[in-house]
Amino acid sequence: MSSSVKILPHYTYADYVQWEGQWELIDGIPYAMSPSPVPKHQRIAGNLLSEFRMQLKNCKKCAVYQPVDYHVADDTILQPDMLIICGAVTKKYLDFPPALVAEILSPATALKDRHTKYGIYESQGIPYFMIIAPDTEEVEIYTLQNGAYTLSAKGRDIKHSFDFEDCKTEIDCKEIW
Repeated sequence: MSSSVKILPHYTYADYVQWEGQWELIDGIPYAMSPSPVPKHQRIAGNLLSEFRMQLKNCKKCAVYQPVDYHVADDTILQPDMLIICGAVTKKYLDFPPALVAEILSPATALKDRHTKYGIYESQGIPYFMIIAPDTEEVEIYTLQNGAYTLSAKGRDIKHSFDFEDCKTEIDCKEIW
C-alpha cells in the first residue's frame, strides 16, 4: 500500500523580497495581507500610533513604527500593525525583538493574530503584546512574565503603563476609538 505525500513549497526571506503586495511569511508559508484594512482599522491604528508617539516624544531610545518587516527567522517575517522599537534599525527590516507589538484584529487575521503570532511574539521575548478588537472596541494587553504572556489588562476604557527600558508611558485606551 502506498501513501501519497503532499509537498508544500517552503519559502524564505530571499523569496519574500521578490513578491508584489504585502505578505507575511510564517514557517515558510506565505500569507497575503489583503484586502487592505477597513477605515475603522486604519483610524484605530493612527490613534494608537499617536497616543504612543506623544508619550514617547522625549524618549531618546524608543520610537513608534507602523508596519515594518520583523525578520524573526529566515522563513518567518511578520508585519505587526504597530511596534515600539528601542534601538537603531540598521537593515531594511527589524532583526531583533521590539519592545511592544500591537495587532488590530480583522476577520481575515484574527485567528492568526491570536494564536500563531501570539506564540511567535511570546517565544521571541517581546515584553508587551496588544490585541485590539475593533468590533467590540476592546483591548487586551499581555505582559511577558517568566517567558510566558499574562493578560495584564482587558477592556475598552483602560489605562495601562508600559516600561520601555529608560522610558515609561501610560496609554489611555479610550483615546484610540
